[in-house]
Amino acid sequence: MPSYNVHEAKSNLSRLLKQAAMGEEVIIMRNGEPVAKLVRCRPARRKKVELGWAEGIIRETPGWDKAMTQDEVAVFLGIK
Repeated sequence: MPSYNVHEAKSNLSRLLKQAAMGEEVIIMRNGEPVAKLVRCRPARRKKVELGWAEGIIRETPGWDKAMTQDEVAVFLGIK
């Protein structure tokens, strides 16, 4: 695990961020003592919506919240 002093880290931040993004941990030192660890950040997880009694029965699909077209409304209402 590579380590850099604060001055080196500031001067090479872009390179260190690339290293962290590829999964390498980087230690930042001050006066020879480790003070920070630069690591890859995991993407935030989407909070699961609780559906109560419908859990496992109803499934969210991409685009479920978009507005319906006039033809889709007609089919939904049984007009077409």
